[in-house]
Amino acid sequence: MTKPSPKDMALAQQARLAAVVMCAAIVGWVVLGWIGRDYGWDPRYAFLIDFAALAGFAFALIVTFRVWRARANRR
Repeated sequence: MTKPSPKDMALAQQARLAAVVMCAAIVGWVVLGWIGRDYGWDPRYAFLIDFAALAGFAFALIVTFRVWRARANRR
């Protein structure tokens, strides 16, 4: 088996970053929503949490798309 090229390693690192951001967004969204509901936070904080999660998902989607296109162009 051959050693992966530096470009392959960089793409794998970007894919891992996207996965970590998605996991953090999901866990943060659920946990902060639960905490906010239990402590009676103002609803505007719920919107702030939702928008932060959406920003994380958008970032992960863009990174994943870029990795997918880079791998498709290499073939």
